[in-house]
This record gives sequence, structure tokens and C-alpha cells, in this order.
Amino acid sequence: MKEYLEQAVKSICESVRFDSSRGEKKADAPFGQGALDCLLHFLALAESMGFETHNYDGYVGEVIFGDGEEEFAILAHLDVVPAGDGWTKDPFGGKIEDGKIWGRGTVDDKGPAVCCLYCLKSLKDKGFAPRKKIKLIVGCNEECGWGCIEHYKKVATLPKIGFSPDAEFPVIYSEKGIMQVRFHFPLEHAPFTFLEGGKSLNMVCDYCEATPVTLTQSRAKLHGLEIKNKKLISHGKSAHASTPEHGENAILPILRYFEKKSETIKYVIECLFEDKFGLQQVHDSVDGLSLSPDTIKYRKGELQVVCDIRYPASFEEKRVYDMIDSFGVKYETVSSQKPIRVSKSSELVTTLLSVYEEVTGTVSMPVSIGGGTYARALKHGVAFGPEMPGDEPVVHQPNEYITLERVEFLLEIYEKAIRRLTE
Repeated sequence: MKEYLEQAVKSICESVRFDSSRGEKKADAPFGQGALDCLLHFLALAESMGFETHNYDGYVGEVIFGDGEEEFAILAHLDVVPAGDGWTKDPFGGKIEDGKIWGRGTVDDKGPAVCCLYCLKSLKDKGFAPRKKIKLIVGCNEECGWGCIEHYKKVATLPKIGFSPDAEFPVIYSEKGIMQVRFHFPLEHAPFTFLEGGKSLNMVCDYCEATPVTLTQSRAKLHGLEIKNKKLISHGKSAHASTPEHGENAILPILRYFEKKSETIKYVIECLFEDKFGLQQVHDSVDGLSLSPDTIKYRKGELQVVCDIRYPASFEEKRVYDMIDSFGVKYETVSSQKPIRVSKSSELVTTLLSVYEEVTGTVSMPVSIGGGTYARALKHGVAFGPEMPGDEPVVHQPNEYITLERVEFLLEIYEKAIRRLTE
């Protein structure tokens, strides 16, 4: 695969240069022009390699390899979360420095998607004839709604089995359930005229600002807030909502500033940040529940806070709703995805695990994550890479990058995995 490394790196850089975060809906671009342009670039690249491709109305694309009756899916995505603040590199520059490609999507998930495409090219060039029809499916709305997959199901046939290169190695057999819930906390006599923060519902808030009725510089300094044009500004650190401990939530310092002026604000802090009702103390034998308040808005006499909740795969949704009912405030579900848990002894899991052990020379065990991948769209799906145990967390964070060494590794391991699962 070394002969494809340079080409793959070039293609990843090109893909990263498209800002494919969700944009304004257009007739042929349901998730914005940037996402559509990125999709067209990917499909054109696949066509140049001689593959059959399909563009399903700008929602999702597909690359076909093989013509077996049984189908196998590789599910990746080309959309990204907003860049957010705190970057020292151009988030859409796609530049190579210090042995790394820098930019939003290098790991999540453009880099792995491009690597899988080059693996198909390598296999085709070697004359490999898969026993199964391989469908490399690339969506444009994984980060905020999965409208791409829903559209695909309407216009095409989704395979029953496959993997998503959008999580971690060695192999992910279990993913938590995901609920994004908007809470409405009534707030009369608000001590501010404006309060807003957060850019994405699955990304720890890294910027929040408020316009207080009374501005106290000493109190702002106490909570580490910046004052600009009579506004309070809080800077945090973004992270994936499934691992909020890797970020610094910018909402909390703003709320702390107003805490003594409103019992409601104090209650918001207790519920969402101090875990007053013990939601985050709940575990099954594999995972625990996490809650990340990712966006906040002050509208029409209430604080609206959207929280990303990840709950263990053995739980029913009703159990989570029963717990958040204890808050005693109105809420609605913005989106939800049921958990998955595939048997560790299944052929899919054991095959991928053996490939990982073969390539790395390590003995490993399948793991569970809080992140949600396209694997749960399949009847029998798992996630496989691209992150390694011990990696610096960069997904949904500033200065996301993928090393050239990792690209080379992905080209090797994904080619072996695809061959093993479809021969």
C-alpha cells in the first residue's frame, strides 16, 4: 500500500479544504454547498479509479466494488462539526506540517473515508474479486441528524452487515444510546438581556456570551470572563460530547457569574453541571451515563439548554426519561439513537479483531464507546478505527490532525480487513 500513500495524503488534504459543516439548504445541496462540493470531490475521485458511483440527491454518495449477491457496507461520512475556536492552524487548510495533516475532518471522518477508498483501489488493482458487493457509503449529515442515512434507505438498499471507520481500534462492539434533549428552564426577571453559547449539539460548548443588566468587573474576573463591548465572554475548549471530560464547557462560568442573582440559574447548574439527581452515577456492567450541556439560549423568558446524553446499551430509553423527569422542567427530545451491542464472539468482531492483532502484534479485546457511528444503522455493524488507544483526543477539538504514519497504518489495516471480510 505504500505506493498509494502519497496519493491518499493528497486526497485527504483536498477533502479537508471543503468546509462541509452544515450550511444553508439548497435544492441540490440539502446540507449546504460545502458538503455537496466535498461529496462531489469524493465521487469524482472514485470515478477516476474506475468505480461505479452514485450521488443520491446530495444527501449521500456510494462507491461500488464487486457484484456479489450478498452486500457488505463500509459506512463513513464527509460532513464535519463547525471548526469552533482555539485553532492555531487553518481548520480548512489541509496543510501538512510536522508529519501531520491538519484540519477539521482529518480523523472524523474524511481521512478514514479516503483511506478506505484507496484500499478498494489497491484491491482492484491487484485483481481481487470480492465475493460480496462492497458499498462504500459516504454521508453528509452524520454530525447533526443522520438525514443522509434516512434518505439512503428510501432510495437504495442498505446492507445488513459492515463496519464504520469512525471510532477507535481495536474494534467497537458496543455503542451507547444517544439522546439530545432541550430543557426549558423558566426564568423571570433575568439578570441579563442576552445569553447564548454553543455551536453544535454534539460538541462541548467552547464559546458563550451574555449581556448582563449589571456588569461587575471583579465578579467577571473571579470567573475568568472577558469583558468586551459590555458583554461577558467565556472561552472553553471543545470536545466530543461523548467525552465531555476532554473539554472545558464555556457555559458554566457564565452561569456562575449570575448564580447568586437567580435561583433558577442556580438550579440549572445543580441539574446539568453538579448532577443533583445522580444521572451520571448510573452504570451497567460496561458503561456509565454521561451528560453534556452543549448549547444554551435565552428566549422568551426561559433558558433553553440542549444536553447530549449518552446512556449504556443495556438501558431502555424510558429509564433515561424517568430520570430527567425528576428535573421538574419541560423538555423535548431533539434527536435520539438507540444503542447497539454486537456479540463479541460474532464473526464480524472476531475477524476484525484478528486483523488488528495481526497488524499491530498486540493481543486486544473489543471495547465499548459513548460515541455514535453509522454502525448502528446496520442490522449487524461495528466501528473499526481510526483512533488508537492512547491517542491525543482531537475529534471535535481545535487543531484536529492525523499523522502521515496513521494514514499509512489505515491503508494497511483497512485493506486487510476488507479483503478478509469479503473474500
